[in-house]
Amino acid sequence: MSKFINIKIQNNEKNLRVDILLSSQDIKISRSRVKNLILGKKLKINDVIINDPSRKVKLNDKINFEISEEKIENLKPFKYPLKIIYEDNDLIVIDKLAGISMHPGPGNYDNTIVNALIHHVGKNLSNIGNNLRPGIVHRIDKDTSGLIVVAKNNASHENLSKQFFQHSIERIYQAIVWGKLRPRNGKIETFITRSSRNRQMMEVSLKKGKKAITNYSTLKIFESEKIPTLSLVECKLETGRTHQIRVHLSNNGNHILGDKKYKKKFKKITNTDKEIEQLITGLNRQFLHATTLGFNHPRNNKRMNFYSKLPSDLEKILKKLIKAE
Repeated sequence: MSKFINIKIQNNEKNLRVDILLSSQDIKISRSRVKNLILGKKLKINDVIINDPSRKVKLNDKINFEISEEKIENLKPFKYPLKIIYEDNDLIVIDKLAGISMHPGPGNYDNTIVNALIHHVGKNLSNIGNNLRPGIVHRIDKDTSGLIVVAKNNASHENLSKQFFQHSIERIYQAIVWGKLRPRNGKIETFITRSSRNRQMMEVSLKKGKKAITNYSTLKIFESEKIPTLSLVECKLETGRTHQIRVHLSNNGNHILGDKKYKKKFKKITNTDKEIEQLITGLNRQFLHATTLGFNHPRNNKRMNFYSKLPSDLEKILKKLIKAE
């Protein structure tokens, strides 16, 4: 059953973005959900369908907004080769490949990890929170690979979520970035908020947003006449904000290799090894992999630790860089 919100814009509301206006109403849904509904053509302004969340409202505009229900039973199973590292009655640990989204959303409701999980275990997933994200306790980006844990029941979901909140879950990533981090080892601690210029991106803020902490260490620096300066780094998360590692490293001046969203311009080296140049320019994902995941089992409290090696596309680049030194 849908719920409808009808608003006539008052003087103190004019020039507000419509997604901000709607999320400020007492409708108990997130701004991201408001945005998805707008993109799904659930908004009318003056009886005209509007699918732009950034549209600014005008005085006396008539807003009609439909909040439709999300139903898990509408999610389709997706026959996809999940790389399952561990599974029991409470949880599943998956080594996610790059190129697949974690859960359904605008533009892709059928070919995600969630759909693959439904194919694998049916409805035996937790249903806490968003109905489009059954089982999903935490996420990694579509073009990031590596380890994730999924909850099969609500008790496991609540326990694992508490561990994430208490920062007792160990999450370590490896990345190759442009340039050298200064200092080579350290902690990046900022706020992260949604970008005011591009709502699909995040940015560092000094005052607003959510606190984000990334501990990093430089494992190796690649620097020679034949290759651009690159660094292999390890990042250990204390928090898990959207795009956290990518935003923190890019803001530090060291964006991740292959990251087209947060890339910065670097001077091209004219005598770069051609094979390495082709591998770098041909990389269609960011060089970011969740290598380590550790947590206490939600039923018996036993510590569980998992490790995933770099996938072949990233490993090939790393080997070529080592060889070219």
